[in-house]
Amino acid sequence: MSLFSQRLAILADPENRDLSRVYKGLEKESLRVTPEGTLAQSAHPESLGSALTHPRITTDYSEALLEFITSPTDSTEDLLQELDRIQAYTYRQLGDELLWGASMPCMLGVDSDIPVAQYGSSNPGRMKTVYRLGLGERYGRVMQTIAGIHYNFSVSDEFWQFWHEREGREDSLQDYKNRRYFDLIRNFRRNFWLLLYLFGASPAVCRSFVKGREHQLQPFGEDEHSLHLPYATSLRMGNLGYQSSAQNSLVVNYNDLDTYLQTLCEAITSPHETYQGIGLKNAEGDYHQLNTSLLQIENEFYSTIRPKRTAKSGETALSALHNRGVEYIEVRCIDINPYEPLGINAEQVNFLDAFLYYCLLVGSPETDCEKYRRSLENQRLMVEEGRDPAMRLLSAAGEQSAAQWGHALLDDIARAAALLDSTYGTSHYSEAVEAQRAKLDDPSLVPSARILADMKDSGQTFYGLAMSLAGEHKANYDGVEVPADWLATMKSQVSQSWQDQADIEANTDVDFETYIAQYYAQYNCCQ
Repeated sequence: MSLFSQRLAILADPENRDLSRVYKGLEKESLRVTPEGTLAQSAHPESLGSALTHPRITTDYSEALLEFITSPTDSTEDLLQELDRIQAYTYRQLGDELLWGASMPCMLGVDSDIPVAQYGSSNPGRMKTVYRLGLGERYGRVMQTIAGIHYNFSVSDEFWQFWHEREGREDSLQDYKNRRYFDLIRNFRRNFWLLLYLFGASPAVCRSFVKGREHQLQPFGEDEHSLHLPYATSLRMGNLGYQSSAQNSLVVNYNDLDTYLQTLCEAITSPHETYQGIGLKNAEGDYHQLNTSLLQIENEFYSTIRPKRTAKSGETALSALHNRGVEYIEVRCIDINPYEPLGINAEQVNFLDAFLYYCLLVGSPETDCEKYRRSLENQRLMVEEGRDPAMRLLSAAGEQSAAQWGHALLDDIARAAALLDSTYGTSHYSEAVEAQRAKLDDPSLVPSARILADMKDSGQTFYGLAMSLAGEHKANYDGVEVPADWLATMKSQVSQSWQDQADIEANTDVDFETYIAQYYAQYNCCQ
């Protein structure tokens, strides 16, 4: 019996049923755009609170790129309801602006027209802005308009305690959790191409996105305003997104936490010739990047999945991992579905839970440089050619079609889904898995194909289709009532967030250069 089968059998025991509860949260990005479909130039609305301190509403790279954050929950219904209410509240604060419903952006002007996110005058706020200025110097600000969904996933302390004791581990409980979460991460990296295929929703872009840049995109028929690749799934996850030739030399080892930390710390603390050429400060003496290393901070390594630990104030993400270990994992390869007002639906959430639970329970061989590169090549193939029936992925067993490999994966994921169904007293997880099988057999059913088909049938550009869908979503929310208690909570959080920002700014006791030096000193402990 395989390790996967053994673990499933143990967890299927009625006495252990509750151990299989899974916890999830969403971080969903959405661009603010004008009624004309151009990037909003307005500041982050005051009525949405401080982007530095609000627990539910912030901004990501651009000032116009909103980010909505939900609380951890083990309920798919509660997760989506919270996101729905955050968006409903937000729409009421935007006036005539819309939330762009696609991962790839609206019509864009020149790079300098893209406003960088602002977080106030405190040292933490200034650091967040300088980091984004640095991204603009390194990749161009156009990248700061790409949106996606980050999916946070974890299991309970009781789950870990049970397995730690059952396996008679001599390491600490946290070390055991670290090891098992890295098992999940390695399995995810072997198989995440399936998520790009099933849920990729960025097969085309507005021509303005690649203006002045080299690319391999093709015009969409006679439409000169839209560019695409015929079999693309998720251009956001390819070389048009946050991919860097400078990072091609960076091979991150996911076999254990210590090696992971060491690799990223070295990338953050070792000077890089290209970025040294940009310089730390501009001609006026203002910082325009945080450092001249390969990475300014760990977030600049744009992996498809990350181990995470909630950081304390002023603590680096890597220090948090080093000091207290892995708390949850963050999946970063999910496109926004422009057909869904939330950008995601319950079926997709339930499938993600089953997929990640499978990755947690199945055996996970260690990786090496060759396997790392194979994962990256499968990502490229799926991004650019994913719906081509002739495309072949690189598996440990040799070349396989997406349908062949995908059905085998779904067979195992279905077993994890059945366990979740038993735990929650539902059939939603199994139904979500079975719903994906038809997409493997018929590529026209996946979102990326639907977008291109709708563009062709309607004669709309990518911009036109995305804009019409954004208008439908806004109209949908015009009729949504925000419950009074929720409205009161949001208004309270807005007020509190501004007070929190003011307190941080009032208690700044060191200059910015000292703050940065103290911040970077933390990376020494991770090497």
